[in-house]
Amino acid sequence: MILLEASHLKVYVKDRLLIDVEKLQIQEKDRIGLVGVNGSGKTTLLEILAGKKQPGDGTIKSDATLELLPQLKNTNTTKSGGEVTQTYINRSLATKADILFADEPTTNLDTAHIEKLEKQLLRRQGAIVIVSHDRAFLDSQCKTIWELHEGKLREYKGNYSDYVSQKELEIKQQENAYDQYIKKKKQLESALELKEQKAQRATKKPKNVSSSEAKITGAKPYFANKQKKLRKAGKAIETRIEKLEEVEKVKETAPIKMNLPNEEAFKSRIVLRAEDIIGMAGDRILWNKASFHIKGGDKLAILGNNGSGKTTLLKKIVNCDTGISISPAMKIGYFSQNLDVLNKEQSILENVSSTSSQSETLIRIVLARLHFLRDDVYKKVDVLSGGERVKVAFAKLFVSDMNTLILDEPTNFLDIEAVEALEKLLADYEGTILLVSHDRRFIQAIADRILEIKDKQLTLFDGTYEAFKQYIPKQETDSTEQELLVVETRISEVLSKLSIEPSETLEAEFQSLLKRKKEIEEL
Repeated sequence: MILLEASHLKVYVKDRLLIDVEKLQIQEKDRIGLVGVNGSGKTTLLEILAGKKQPGDGTIKSDATLELLPQLKNTNTTKSGGEVTQTYINRSLATKADILFADEPTTNLDTAHIEKLEKQLLRRQGAIVIVSHDRAFLDSQCKTIWELHEGKLREYKGNYSDYVSQKELEIKQQENAYDQYIKKKKQLESALELKEQKAQRATKKPKNVSSSEAKITGAKPYFANKQKKLRKAGKAIETRIEKLEEVEKVKETAPIKMNLPNEEAFKSRIVLRAEDIIGMAGDRILWNKASFHIKGGDKLAILGNNGSGKTTLLKKIVNCDTGISISPAMKIGYFSQNLDVLNKEQSILENVSSTSSQSETLIRIVLARLHFLRDDVYKKVDVLSGGERVKVAFAKLFVSDMNTLILDEPTNFLDIEAVEALEKLLADYEGTILLVSHDRRFIQAIADRILEIKDKQLTLFDGTYEAFKQYIPKQETDSTEQELLVVETRISEVLSKLSIEPSETLEAEFQSLLKRKKEIEEL
């Protein structure tokens, strides 16, 4: 059943055509993820479909009830960002609308609340259209992806990972088409060169024919005619080359190799020690006394619920508080969404270059990876969107004279394309990274160590996020094995009694013990 249908939608921003969608439909129980770069019009499209804005042209037909969970939420409150988002979510879900349009619903939510929201939405009966930069969230929710690119809407079946696979297949097909194009072009160019050589030779008198004989036999007109035919054939080949449909080469991105300060002095050596540090927020204990160390080149993700003390820990390290000792080789750069580091009157390139010891070529490569291409680097920061300014602030830090990056929620306000670009830069980075993020896919791609703040304890785990999620602490394993041993011993005792003096009570206990043994073994 079609809940909403839109035709010939056009949206203009001043003189620019932002959205140009021929047709779209939302069916009953559809679960759609809407993706596209910052500024492509995702929020505008949601607002139009939800009836909050009118398009420049086009029609929208719907008898369904519509609900919009907005991206920008009222922050004029004493509640935390996560609490505000949760309030909006609860209010939107309570409407039980036929179609829910959710714009960045995971903003400011910690991992536990994101997973709670996933369960809430999966239980929901109506259709959903979601804009989110959280790829794991899109994977859990969506069966269709809408890609908004240069105003056009393209539909892909499956979740976000399926969409990525289809895009990768398109790239491979383009690579094959490019290879075929180059091969065919070379073949035609070789054939043209051969025809040209033959035409040149046709102007010369044959070696075994004398001048007098050539006059008698009419060799000159013969070879002139032959040359004309060869020239004509060559022209035909030139036309074929011109008419070849040009295929653009797929751009390859090589790892970026940066010159980091004190690289030899900090690599794989302990560069930070935390000894008996305690986390406090006023009179409230965030975590009890804890110790850990970090080596040069570590990529550490700090996990924990909102309010657990993640940012507090980062600030302790940055400020080198009591209990924190740092190697002189460690040079720290701190990223916390603070855009005051940017000069609005300067260009992107001027801002990023001002604190960098890297070459302009490398700086331009980093900016290109973040999708500031060619003359984009000369734009003044003052004209950039919020997401674009975040990327510039990160680029400025990334190429600065640092070997340790401390990043507090670096993916906020970034579109998926920017998040993936940032991900690749950090995965290739050879310095140390301390990272706070609720983006599970982002953490998995970067981190090789996990520090969790939970139940007022700091727990360090060596391994990826995926391995961390699968990990069962040793004490739990030991206690489980201990319980299994106790149950098996009791089963032997009950069996002995049953063989001598059977009773219903013993039989019931025996069955209960067998059930418990099976449960433990499954664990």
